[in-house]
Amino acid sequence: MKKTNMLWCGIIAAAFLAGCGENDEPSEGGTAEGEETGVEGELSFYTSQPDADASALVSAFNEEYPEVDVEVFRSGTEEVISKVQAENEAGNVQADVLLVADAVTFESLKAEDMLMSYESPEAEGISDEFIDPGHTYYGTKIISTILAVNTDEVEETPVSWKALLSDEAAGESIMPSPLYSGAAAYNIGVMSRQEEFGWEFFESLRDNDISVVQGNGGVLESVASGEKAYGMVVDFIVARAAAEGSPIELVYPDEGVPVITEPIGIMENTENEEAAQAFVDFVLSEHGQEVSTDIGYTPIREGVSAPEGLKTLEEMDVLSHDVAELLEHREEDKQQFSDVVGAQE
Repeated sequence: MKKTNMLWCGIIAAAFLAGCGENDEPSEGGTAEGEETGVEGELSFYTSQPDADASALVSAFNEEYPEVDVEVFRSGTEEVISKVQAENEAGNVQADVLLVADAVTFESLKAEDMLMSYESPEAEGISDEFIDPGHTYYGTKIISTILAVNTDEVEETPVSWKALLSDEAAGESIMPSPLYSGAAAYNIGVMSRQEEFGWEFFESLRDNDISVVQGNGGVLESVASGEKAYGMVVDFIVARAAAEGSPIELVYPDEGVPVITEPIGIMENTENEEAAQAFVDFVLSEHGQEVSTDIGYTPIREGVSAPEGLKTLEEMDVLSHDVAELLEHREEDKQQFSDVVGAQE
C-alpha cells in the first residue's frame, strides 16, 4: 500500500462533539452524517497544524465522509516540505492533500508542477486574493503573528513591535525559528522588506538578546510560564491560552501584523482524487470554516464570525509583500536570519 509511517486520526473529542457533531442535517456543500457519498478509500493528509487541530478537522470531515480513512503526517512547515521534496525525488510522494503555513510555500510547489489544479465550488465565499489564480491552492484561515506579553511580568501593555527592543525586553523576548516554522519564514521575508523594520530590526533583536526556539508552541510556553516576558507568536494559540487562564495578553502592534492563510492544495500525483477534492471542499465550506472557528482560528470565508479574542481580517493592519519575490529570496532570507540572529536554541 502507498500509505506508510503515518498517524491514524479519527478520535472525536467529547467537547468537539458537543459543539459540532450532533446535527444530522446536511451542511452547506456537504452531506448529512452517515449518508452514502460514494467517496471512499485512503487519503494521506500532510499538515503543519497542531495535532489536536488536525484531528478535529479530520473527525468533522469523517462525519460527512465516513468511508474515507485519513492518515495524517504532522510537523513544522519546513519539515513537512522537506519530507514532500524527498519523496518527490524518490518518485513516490505519499501526500494526497497538503495544508501548511503560507502561500510562498505553495508557490514553490506550484513552480515544480507538484500541485493539481482544482476549481472548488466552495471557493465562492473566499476573496480572490487568497486563491491561486490557477486553482492549485486556497487559503483556509487568517493567522496573524502578534506580540504576546506575560501580564505578570509586563506592567504596561505595549503598542509597538519596538517594545522588543526596549531595556525591559533585554533577554526577555523570544521568537520561533524560520528554519522550522513556515509562519516565521514568511514573517522575516515580509518584515525585512518593510521600511519601518528592515534587517536592522532583526539586528536590534539580536543585540537585545532575543531567544530563538523551534516553533510557535515553544514561544507560547515560554511566555505563558513567565520564563520570558515577550514573544513574537501566532495569534490563535495566545487567544486559547488567555481563555484558559494563562497570564498572557495578545497585542496587535500599531505598525501592523504579517498574516498567513494556511493554504490547502491537492498533490498532482494523488491516488484518490475524489476524496482529495471532497476534503478541500469540506475545509472551505461553511461547515468546515465553522469547525475551524470552533478550534480557535479566524475564518477566511465571508459570513463566518471570528472566535472571541481575535480580530477579523477587516480589523487588522496587515503587513504584506509580493509573494513571487518572497519565494525567490526565501532561502536567502533564512540564511540571513541565521547569520544575523542565530539558529534556534
